[in-house]
Amino acid sequence: MILVDTGPLIALFDPKDEHHDRCRRTLKEIREALFTTIPVLGEAFHMLGPASIGSSRLRDFVERGGMSVWFLDRAWLTRSFELMEQYADHPMDLADASLLAAAEALHTRKIFSIDRNDFAAYRVRRGHRLYPVDLV
Repeated sequence: MILVDTGPLIALFDPKDEHHDRCRRTLKEIREALFTTIPVLGEAFHMLGPASIGSSRLRDFVERGGMSVWFLDRAWLTRSFELMEQYADHPMDLADASLLAAAEALHTRKIFSIDRNDFAAYRVRRGHRLYPVDLV
């Protein structure tokens, strides 16, 4: 399972994005299930523009099962807020925090992101240990 960040979603569905070709090649190589979170989708739709072709293609991708959506319940929303406080010096937004919370909940460390600087600093908690994110 691979969690998908906002950057690749924008790049995949906006052909003018500078990372479009690289993200398309990466997506073609992925053989694992893709998941994202509601905060990531909200950010992607906002950045693509709600009435854009890219936004429409992203909606189609999700509706056809190209990517599943993980919903934060109260406990995981609280965990996301904790992560935002923990990484306040970086800083971490809700979309990134929701991906780390999802990684902890779904027992994965793989995140498809073009935001390598931030995710290189983040750690996924497993019990009392912290592990680096595996960037795709």
